Amino acid sequence: MIMMGLVLFFVSISTFNIVSNLLKDNAEIQIQDTTIQVSERLDTLYRQIDMISLQVMTNSYVQQLLLDEVEGRAVSFNQRQSLMEMVNRYQSYSDGIHSFELYLKDLTRISPLNGTSLSTRVDEKWIEEAKAQKGRLVWIGKDPRNTRLYLGIRQVSLMDRGFSNGGYLLTRIDANYFNLKDKSNTDRDADYLVIVDQRNYPVFSNYYRDIDEIVNQDQKVVEINQEDYMVSKNRSDLTGWNTVILTPVDTLMNGLSILRAAILFSGIAGFSIFFFFSFNISKMITKPILKLISTMQVAKIEGLKTISESASTIEILELNKTYNELVENTNHLIGVVYEKELCLSQAELKALQAQINPHFLFNTLEALYWSLEEKEEEELAEVVVAMSDLFRYTISNSKVEDEWVLVKEELEHVERYFHVMKMRFGDRLTWYVSQPADCEVKIPKLLIQPLVENALVHGVGNKIGQGTVSVIVEDIESSSKLLIKVMDDGPGIEEDTLHSIMQSLKSGVVPLVKGKGMAIANVNKRLQLYYQDSEERGLSIESEIGKGTCVTFSIPCKGGFCDVF
Repeated sequence: MIMMGLVLFFVSISTFNIVSNLLKDNAEIQIQDTTIQVSERLDTLYRQIDMISLQVMTNSYVQQLLLDEVEGRAVSFNQRQSLMEMVNRYQSYSDGIHSFELYLKDLTRISPLNGTSLSTRVDEKWIEEAKAQKGRLVWIGKDPRNTRLYLGIRQVSLMDRGFSNGGYLLTRIDANYFNLKDKSNTDRDADYLVIVDQRNYPVFSNYYRDIDEIVNQDQKVVEINQEDYMVSKNRSDLTGWNTVILTPVDTLMNGLSILRAAILFSGIAGFSIFFFFSFNISKMITKPILKLISTMQVAKIEGLKTISESASTIEILELNKTYNELVENTNHLIGVVYEKELCLSQAELKALQAQINPHFLFNTLEALYWSLEEKEEEELAEVVVAMSDLFRYTISNSKVEDEWVLVKEELEHVERYFHVMKMRFGDRLTWYVSQPADCEVKIPKLLIQPLVENALVHGVGNKIGQGTVSVIVEDIESSSKLLIKVMDDGPGIEEDTLHSIMQSLKSGVVPLVKGKGMAIANVNKRLQLYYQDSEERGLSIESEIGKGTCVTFSIPCKGGFCDVF
């Protein structure tokens, strides 16, 4: 269903994008064609102004009067009146021409009859431009006297005098003459039409913001009032004017909403039909698979069980059959492997226990050897009694439950060991033992004493003067664990040696330090075996030269290898 949904989704998106891009491209072409048509109509209007003004300029009566003025024959008042009437007749040929003004070569106006100078009407640069164009129409722009009019100027060339300068014709044009908004296909209210001349001065615009932001940029789409507009431009080769049309993108994409609805409806209908048929077909496959999954999930709690073989496809029947065979074989192998692992772990623990016992006996007898030279018979008798208690604790039955003792029993054994070793070290040895009140936690026998023995031999034994060994058992806050520390104030372990010991503990092999090291290796291995399900298993060693060494480990208050038996 997801795959089908993805297929329909991507097909719909692709179809929508293709069609929308096609519509957008077609809209761009249409808008561009419209812009070209508007620009061509603008050229036509411009040519009409140019033609009528040319007719006025080449009129024989106008040519004769200006020729008389140039040759020094003054024009009479009646001639000027007749000139004004004749010029005004040309205005009727175009509804865009407001009026004509005719000036002599010395810039004096002869029509209309008020004697205004041309230099007061337009800037000097336009007069020079008209001279340079030699009779061609020069577009000036807004009339400074009336902003609703535009001005165009051209030099009147005297045809009977070698086309020399005979004066100037100033054409006043109605601004609405170039309002092509209502004369083109861009009659939508949301459209904007901007016409600028060759100097980017507006000729016509219904866009009342800064036109430079759309005329002087090359983007095809601009944002106006939080709405996207498509920009279409065309530059006239005749006038050099730019025509810009802005059309709302939403207007161009009206058909997309219908297309989107059609694609959405088709996608939903196709998905519904596929869902109806695929659901019934897939149910034949998924139902027995879900049953198999449920059986396998229950196996995490209740163990592996066989599943009934229901009528379904050949592949599902073969899967159920194979699963049942796998369950039978796995259950058989689990029983065999479990028994082997149990026997192996028990044998390894016994081996470690057998390893620590003679080691302990050897060190204790060595302490007795040192005491024989210094103690009297009564004191030696006390030593022998104390050692017998130690040996009785150490040498136990072969039953597994006898290998687990309470923490306080292990600490009592440590206290007896301190008293025996006191006979060897004398006043050089002091110790401190601490435990929580009412601690009923059981731990493997001889788990703390080997670490104490290691602290005595390598800590106090290698120190000049008095030495102290501390054994601290404490609860870990917010955790059902006990933290056990064995500390001495001996010479400490060098950093390189300590690093080597810790790396070896992880690998399971501990290098002997000065011929010793069995206690660390033995206790660490036994912790790993006894507490296989604990998060933190093994020893942690911290040491500082001249200040001593601290060996710590944590154990859960409940659980351990003894729970297996």
